[in-house]
Amino acid sequence: MKNKDIIALSDQELIDKVKEEKAALGKLKLNHNVSPIENPIKIRDNRKVVARLQTEATKRKNAKAAK
Repeated sequence: MKNKDIIALSDQELIDKVKEEKAALGKLKLNHNVSPIENPIKIRDNRKVVARLQTEATKRKNAKAAK
């Protein structure tokens, strides 16, 4: 997911997407611990997407608090 796509999300969509991606990351990690997944780079990519989403959520929260 690109930053421009993340910025285009509404506040509620952003919160829902963070929850969804965190759940997917947890599932990927669990599957990798049970038996190695074919492409472990997916874990890193998913972790970065979660970080991007959380960063945008924090930016929006701080912007609202500053007003």
